This record gives sequence, C-alpha cells and structure tokens, in this order.
Amino acid sequence: MIAITGATGHLGRLVIGSLIRRGVDPSEIAAAVRSPDKASDLGARGVLVREADYTRPDTLGPALEGVDTLLLISASDIGRRAEQHRNVIEAAQRAGVGRIVYTSLANVDTSPMGLAEEHRQTEAELRASGVPHVLLRNGWYFENYTAQLPQYLAHGAILGSAGDGRISAATRADYAEAAAAVLTSEGHDGETYELGGDDAFTVPELAEEITRQSGTEVVYRDLPVDEYEQALRDAGLPEPVAALYADFDRAISGGHLYVESDALRRLIGRPTTPLADAVGEALRAAETP
Repeated sequence: MIAITGATGHLGRLVIGSLIRRGVDPSEIAAAVRSPDKASDLGARGVLVREADYTRPDTLGPALEGVDTLLLISASDIGRRAEQHRNVIEAAQRAGVGRIVYTSLANVDTSPMGLAEEHRQTEAELRASGVPHVLLRNGWYFENYTAQLPQYLAHGAILGSAGDGRISAATRADYAEAAAAVLTSEGHDGETYELGGDDAFTVPELAEEITRQSGTEVVYRDLPVDEYEQALRDAGLPEPVAALYADFDRAISGGHLYVESDALRRLIGRPTTPLADAVGEALRAAETP
C-alpha cells in the first residue's frame, strides 16, 4: 500500500497518475486528503480515499493503517508546516509505515530562503524518527512562472530581483515521475536526491523565450529586493506574501536554486522538460477557451 498526502494538490494528483501508469493497482494507493469530497474523481478511479488532516492527529492514524510506503508531500501552510509534518511522521511511526518519502527543497542545507527552515526541521524529524526515508529535494517548478504568463503578456514585463541567477527548474510532472519512480522501486532508502532540470535558465532568458514564442515583447525588469517587495504590495499582495516572493528572488540571485545534480534525469529515465517546451505548453493552454 502506497499513501500520498496532499493527494488532491497539483503534485499529488500527478504522482497518483504516474503510479497507475506504472502498473500500480489503484486499490493499493491511498489518497490521504483533508477534504475527501474533493477526491471523488480519485475514488472513481479505484483509489482509496482517506481523510488525513495534518492539523488533526486523530485522522492520521486511520489514514495510514496498512500503509507500507508514504509520500509526505510538504504542506502549503507556511509557518506551521514543521508541526504538521511532525504529526504525520509520528503517526507513521505508530502505524508501522515502512518508508517515508518526503518532498523537500533543493539545496536546503545551505539555502538562505525562509522557506528552507521548515524543510530542514522536517528532515531532522525524519532522521530522528528511525523510519527509513528518502529525501526528494525538489527544485523550482516551471509552473511558478508559466502560471503567470497572462500577466506577463498583458504588462509586457516580468518584475523581479533574481538578476542573472540561474534556475534549475522542471515541470511538476517531472518531479511527480521522480517520486513515483522512488515509490515503486528499491534501493533508495537513506538517499537524498537534489532534483532540478537539466538546463538552467535566468529570468531574462525566460522573458526572451516568452517573447520568441508569443510574438509579444516581454522584458525583464530587475529591481532591488526592497523595491520589488514594494511593487508586489502595490499590486495587492499581502505583506507576508510579498516578502516571501521577494525572498525567493533574493535566493535565486545568489544561485541557491541552481542544482548541479542530474538525479532528476536519472530517476525519470529521460531528459527533463526544457524551458521552451514548458513555455509553449503554457501558451497553448492560455489560448484554449
């Protein structure tokens, strides 16, 4: 039995799809979700849907009953994630889960990103738990940018503070395939995989690619971090969110989202999705009514 937490999220759904394509019987997959009603489509495919709320430990034990391998997808509630992940790890210990695979952050040991601290805490919890585990340190998602294509095209610009920092991004689908590969094969216990795309790019290069494929000029405007944060607040983002996004770009400019490892390519058995393909797919999706 393989359980996936956060199974109704973008990454969780992709992992489940990849597991089924790899031949895993849907009845041997447990979608551990906070809101089971949002997983009715997974249930229709034969996946077991179990309530599992990170903030309600009483739901976690039943959700993990009979589970051999758990994919712990990091929670989205920044600032509370370390506690939430600890709840899951402790429940997994009690339930006798044989292996935990955790989606962490690239270069987390040295990353200055505020986002990194909760991942470091969770990795420490896993080491202390005694449960065999695998760390998937996911790099940046292309979707962090391609989801904003309509705004980039409307304004003709990408604002940021990333400078010429190189980003080893890949698609969510790439990372999901890597997770499915680890979940369905042996020899990974104790491993830490730094995962990122084959060909790193800069945000100015992203702007050039969008311009090339769309025919609409999009330029990159690099700002000091404090000015970028203020611009985000002026655009209507809450202050904590604006500070978080500015912190991302500060880390990118320092090279902290560049990944030298080819582990992602090796796990999925093919090259990772190139920037041009990710931009092209996003443009086609934006044009679809």
